[in-house]
Amino acid sequence: MALDIHQLRQDDWRSEFGAGDLRRGIAYAEEQRSKLLKLRDNSLLATCRGSGNVSYQQRITLHPYGRKWSVTGHCSCPVGFNCKHVVAALLTLEARQRDGSDLSEIVVVRQPLAETRLESITPTAVLSLGSQVRVQFDARRGRMQEQTQHRAALAFDYAGHRVFGKPARDLVKRLDEHTNLRLIRDAAAESKLRKRLEGLGLQVALRQSDALPAEAGEPFELPHERDWLSFVRQQVPRLRAEGWQIHIHPDFHYNLAEVDDWYAQIEEDPQQNWFDLELGIEVEGQRLSLLPILLQAIRRTPWLLAPEALAQRPDEDFLLVSLPQGGKRLALPFARLKPLLATLGELYFRDPGEEHLPLRLGRADAARLTGLTGDTLLRWQGGETLRGLAERLQQLSNRQPAAPQGLQAELRPYQLQGLNWMQTLAELRVGGVLADDMGLGKTLQTLAHILCEKQAGRLDRPALIVMPTSLIPNWQDEAARFTPQLRVLALHGNKRKPLFAEIGDHDLILTTYALLPRDLKALGQQQFRLLILDEAQNIKNPRSKAASAATQINADLRLCLTGTPLENHLGELWSLFHFLMPGWLGDAKSFTRNYRTPIEKHSDAHRLTHLNGRIRPFLLRRSKEQVASELPPKTEITQWVDLTQLQRDRYETLRLAMDRKVREEIARQGLARSHIVILEALLRLRQSCCDLRLLDEEDTRLTATDSGKLNTLLGMLEELLEEGRRVLLFSQFTSMLELIEQELQVRGIGYAKLTGSTRDRRTPVQRFQAGEFPVFLISLKAGGSGLNLTAADTVIHFDPWWNPAAEAQASDRAYRIGQDKPVFVYRLIARGSVEEKIQQLQRAKAGLAQGVLEGGSQVQWQLDESDLAALFAPLD
Repeated sequence: MALDIHQLRQDDWRSEFGAGDLRRGIAYAEEQRSKLLKLRDNSLLATCRGSGNVSYQQRITLHPYGRKWSVTGHCSCPVGFNCKHVVAALLTLEARQRDGSDLSEIVVVRQPLAETRLESITPTAVLSLGSQVRVQFDARRGRMQEQTQHRAALAFDYAGHRVFGKPARDLVKRLDEHTNLRLIRDAAAESKLRKRLEGLGLQVALRQSDALPAEAGEPFELPHERDWLSFVRQQVPRLRAEGWQIHIHPDFHYNLAEVDDWYAQIEEDPQQNWFDLELGIEVEGQRLSLLPILLQAIRRTPWLLAPEALAQRPDEDFLLVSLPQGGKRLALPFARLKPLLATLGELYFRDPGEEHLPLRLGRADAARLTGLTGDTLLRWQGGETLRGLAERLQQLSNRQPAAPQGLQAELRPYQLQGLNWMQTLAELRVGGVLADDMGLGKTLQTLAHILCEKQAGRLDRPALIVMPTSLIPNWQDEAARFTPQLRVLALHGNKRKPLFAEIGDHDLILTTYALLPRDLKALGQQQFRLLILDEAQNIKNPRSKAASAATQINADLRLCLTGTPLENHLGELWSLFHFLMPGWLGDAKSFTRNYRTPIEKHSDAHRLTHLNGRIRPFLLRRSKEQVASELPPKTEITQWVDLTQLQRDRYETLRLAMDRKVREEIARQGLARSHIVILEALLRLRQSCCDLRLLDEEDTRLTATDSGKLNTLLGMLEELLEEGRRVLLFSQFTSMLELIEQELQVRGIGYAKLTGSTRDRRTPVQRFQAGEFPVFLISLKAGGSGLNLTAADTVIHFDPWWNPAAEAQASDRAYRIGQDKPVFVYRLIARGSVEEKIQQLQRAKAGLAQGVLEGGSQVQWQLDESDLAALFAPLD
């Protein structure tokens, strides 16, 4: 007998349930607990009263499976699927069918839908154009690289209904509950429009791309970048004239604006021995400065200043440039650009180390402007402010304003100079990086600057400061101490949202990098006078959420505060200036080509000098040695440690395994793509130098005596504490701090502890500063910024880290203004191990930072095969 839900039989479905569910379901059915609601096709809707008089709902579908039913029974009860309630529903349905009960009230019969046909309509071609910039790893260059993809998408419009794709199947869509629409497509007409597009050189795109959404239509592409420009300028207008609908997405790379006019103006000041060349174009009724646009293009494509390369470009070719606002681009003909670029190359770029804005030329240079005649005569506006900027920011020592009235602190001379610098930036409406060493009072200088703005009446809108979460209490305390006149509002914690309405009533708003992206909608509606990033190295990755959110905040002025504007590579410095002054150092790609590669890989002193000259007016950096002679001396000591025999054995076993694993990975993927495996291997070796329990927490046979470094540390602490020393103990591994903590407890040594999981940072700091504990255990990441621990006179780094700047920041928790004792910094290094090799690499990184930030010599640093061989060498 064929399966039929209207003649349900228990034998055809009971095997789908367990014996217990079947037995209880039979009982529920006999007790008439189940109620049938709807039967449609092979689906049943029912309810069932459970054991606690709670009613549950069942949605049951029967699927023919050979000679039996497969049951999909969903129930709202805790069991949820094919439960006793589902059994009761099926048995109730079967019983009513067997008794001949009238089931018409629950049976729903599907009614056939009416159909409306739409045919004999000529389709209109719909062409969409879009671009996508994506970042991917370039294996040949060994780095991430941006790549732009362009796509055209073809669709067809039938009286407002859009379709695409081959073959031209009918479009069927529901008009209402009872009616379907059937659109009969014209395959011949669509094919003709498709061939029209292919005749213009477009080819079907075989690779996927996010340049356009899939629903935009059939994807097409052009072979070369130059073909897109030609297509947009010549063919798109013709297609529009033929009736095609053209949709150009805002991010389309060739969404070009038209240049209505070119103009030029030369202005000179009779009192000065120079003149300004002002360059400009008129686009859509708006005059735009041309020189900044060209400078950006030159930084992207330096060959524009090479006469040989420029001469090879036909006059009818175009140079694509971006407008400073709106995201639109221009196509500038080389026929007009060649004389202009030749003049710029000869005058403006004759000495890249003396680059200034605007173009400042001596009177004798006027003869060189003969190339800018006829149709290429241009005008450029707004040079005076930028010229004054270059002059005033280089003469800070000539003007030191008094500290603002009511500041509850006495500013040192260098702090007054920093205040003058920030006030100059504010007056000239540009951004900068205050990069003083840790402990020199960047917070105090910034608060003095904000107070000056308030007293001058310029703080008509709040100043917003973004910082790591741990620094909120520090800023609150320092503002209350030094500038009690400022009204401070901290936006952090779960109860911050009601405070958004109070932003306009305060002078100083504090938030965090973690919360800035989440609160961007609320903060983006507010106009700020100042946007300040503390510990600005947090945006060293320009693609991070925090960096992206920071660039979207509306603020008149921007500042960065950081003791380490460069930790690992020059790209981090670029990210700061990209936030402060987009375009000042070019885009990331050209910056890498023009600065990072020559300086980091080839030790190019000329490029380093040029970069220093470029950023000098906007980066103020003072070291303790330069400006804080009253600080006591700091002594740094390397404490060599001998590993125990067990550690040496385990180290060698691990080293051999890791060395083999790394070399196999490099052979498979290459050095550039093996960093994760390399770092993992080095991490394991470093852990073995600290304590073998870091490698195997389950090994209960291991004790503190099995760690040469822990034994050394405990001996040092005993001696230091007898001398009355106060110790900061740093480790990258929180699990290592836990092991040290256990030993301190056994010895009855008082301590405080601070890691990333510590919620209340202020209390342990205050208790240590008050002298309650002689030892402060701190994880390197948690204690690298925002702490003032001048009660300590000794710093111990239990394990070295790659980044010397991070170690220096940690050490400077104790070595800062207010310290009245000599400070000793100990680094525990396992002799002959990977830790010793890391120290050597640290010196190279420190040289890179010094070369850029202080204008000193720069040492080449690059991890290569020889470095790996040294790192994985056997123990000495």
